[in-house]
Amino acid sequence: MASVVMAGSTLPGFAEILKPAARNLKRGIMWGSIGMGKTILDKFKLAKDAGFDGVEVMSHLDRSEVLKASEITGLPVASVCGELHWKYPISDPDPAVREQGVTALKLSLQDASAYGTDTVLFVPGRVSETVTYDECWNRNFEELKKVIPLAEKLQVKIAFENVWNSFLLSPIEAATFVDMFKSPYVAFYFDCGNILAYGWPEQWINILNKRIARVHIKEYSLKIADKEGKRAGFGVKLQEGDVNWAAVMKSLDDIGYQGWTTIEQPGGDTPEGLADLNSRLKNIISS
Repeated sequence: MASVVMAGSTLPGFAEILKPAARNLKRGIMWGSIGMGKTILDKFKLAKDAGFDGVEVMSHLDRSEVLKASEITGLPVASVCGELHWKYPISDPDPAVREQGVTALKLSLQDASAYGTDTVLFVPGRVSETVTYDECWNRNFEELKKVIPLAEKLQVKIAFENVWNSFLLSPIEAATFVDMFKSPYVAFYFDCGNILAYGWPEQWINILNKRIARVHIKEYSLKIADKEGKRAGFGVKLQEGDVNWAAVMKSLDDIGYQGWTTIEQPGGDTPEGLADLNSRLKNIISS
């Protein structure tokens, strides 16, 4: 009869089996957080010099220039952020606007495929006085059905970001929204700072779980927001606001996340500022 290994066994490798996977997070920086550089290559070089592992670029850039900058610096494209999803929301009452939004998203997916990355950040429209909540939901479903076949063909994920668009206001609803498309190429781009105005990032991470394709690292101060207004809450340095970064990192560990953590944060207007952002991101990852 085979023997049973009891708790406390000294069998080689037993302790290693129980250990959680090592944290292996890549450090990226969003295009808009690189506050210097006149050319695409300039921005990649600045990110490289500051110590980042990759760059989240905007869609609709010159592809050849992005590929050249990536090759010269050795920095990969971490993901692609849609340039036009606010201008042409797919929740808009005008079918012509929605069509432009679909076209822009398709180009974003093609950009990502060309750069060798697998995720596009996409804002799924917005709820407003002229767009009801259910209209936003239903229009997303109808318009994205036109795009998902291309995403699946290119093997690039459409990842919804939590932004202040009065839509997807709870993690359970956000998870349901992703799941209703029934595609592995529909996912979530989780922003740690944006969520703090109406939730706790660690809770959202645990519920969204494997649906999370990318993570934005952003700080937010509830204290400043209470005194100076909601948007003023972003006016604080990383690790000096109210995001519980240790809890965020633990939640990412708990769901087995091993991807990009990309800074979307002010402060990168000088080489020293970019280096400071990278240093703070390192501290966050090790927290």
